[in-house]
Amino acid sequence: MQRLIYISWEVVILPQSPEPYAFVVSKEDWSLHRKGHQDQERHQQKVREAIKDNLPDLVTEENIIMSDGKQIVKVPIRSLDEYRIIYNFRKQKHVGQGDGDSQVGDVLGRDSQSSQPGKGDKAGDQPGQDTIEAEVNLEDLEDILFQDLELPHLAPKDKEEIEVKSIVFNDIRKKGMMSNIDKKRTLLENLRRNASSGKPGIHSISPDDLRYKTWDDVTVPHSNAVIIAMMDTSGSMGTFEKYCARSFFFWMTRFLRRQYEKVDIVFLAHHTEAKEVSEHDFFTRGESGGTICSSAYQKAIEIIDSRYPPAKYNIYPFHFSDGDNLTSDNERCVKLIGELLKRSNMFGYGEVNQYNRSSTLMSAYRHLKQEQFMHYVIKDKKEVYQALKTFFGKRIAAK
Repeated sequence: MQRLIYISWEVVILPQSPEPYAFVVSKEDWSLHRKGHQDQERHQQKVREAIKDNLPDLVTEENIIMSDGKQIVKVPIRSLDEYRIIYNFRKQKHVGQGDGDSQVGDVLGRDSQSSQPGKGDKAGDQPGQDTIEAEVNLEDLEDILFQDLELPHLAPKDKEEIEVKSIVFNDIRKKGMMSNIDKKRTLLENLRRNASSGKPGIHSISPDDLRYKTWDDVTVPHSNAVIIAMMDTSGSMGTFEKYCARSFFFWMTRFLRRQYEKVDIVFLAHHTEAKEVSEHDFFTRGESGGTICSSAYQKAIEIIDSRYPPAKYNIYPFHFSDGDNLTSDNERCVKLIGELLKRSNMFGYGEVNQYNRSSTLMSAYRHLKQEQFMHYVIKDKKEVYQALKTFFGKRIAAK
């Protein structure tokens, strides 16, 4: 059986000693002391698994979308009972020992299918599974949601302003905080000093032996980028359509501002006419009227040509609509998308089509074969998560 030996640091004040502090290295078998820590780690692992399993639902959770970004999310997790000896009431035969190769998470046995809880809304006679609701803050949810997302086709430009910050431990010093102590180098210094004094071994650690890690904030430059968010706010966009579109743009803006230090986001709302609006109005105001999507594309081209030259910016237009556009406007839309693709790294079109009806826009856009043009049709709230992965999922670099 493996025994885990941990080195603990102990500070003892010695008034009679010329040195005010002495550091004592003690050894102890902690195998019986780590149960609480192991249970905590196991719980955190279950929380992360539950978040991943519930991401499609959490992404469109109304309390999150309408919050100020400080929302606490409750995630259902199957409860884990403490190990204990119970009576084998099902009379199952099990062997009482193993071969020593078991790993955490291995399945030792399964209940018969007849003992599983049923599904549906009818009454049944089988017990259900106990679940608990773990509270998770929005940042923890974002850590998992954004880990596989990035701006696609990001290319170097003339002037770089986007910054991604990271921390690099790059130096060792004799002074620092105890939380940053480098135990390995401290022990090596102690070994070196004791060996030079003729008393080899790890003992009598002094303040001169202590070594601390220090770090620097490293800024990794990336090329400039601008995202043009266009949303259909016409009368045909119902509650479901607007909610799905706003959910996508909500997570898109949080992803961009968390992963990239400097990125511009332009918000355009349109019906028969397009106009640039504030972020607050984009997510809260609704309008009515007919639909001419080409007005948004024309406005986007004007903004790009006047403020964001393609030579200096990576440009990403995203448009969400219900697909119900003035039929005579479709040809102009296709032409303007071609113009936008000449200026952009990628164009993303999202269509909210709950009942899978015939769409005038999508029927025209299916003929677009450019690699930079991407589209996704959302039929259910859960598919907002898949739309994010479709547009921002990390691409495997071609060899």
